[in-house]
Amino acid sequence: MRRDRNGCGIDRAGRVRLAREHLVVGYRTRQRTPETLAFVAGSDRLATAVIQRCPVNALLRVDTCDTAP
Repeated sequence: MRRDRNGCGIDRAGRVRLAREHLVVGYRTRQRTPETLAFVAGSDRLATAVIQRCPVNALLRVDTCDTAP
């Protein structure tokens, strides 16, 4: 089985917290462009936290998951 995860632990928790903040700000003030972009960014952060795969971490070769099988 191929392991594709690269975002776990504190990294994942931080993404969920940041996603929650972006989603709340973006949802409350949807009429303005910066808040709409915050909502989109929050959605992306939440998705990367749920699937535990971050393209930026992959690009930088950062793995925050345990190395033990």
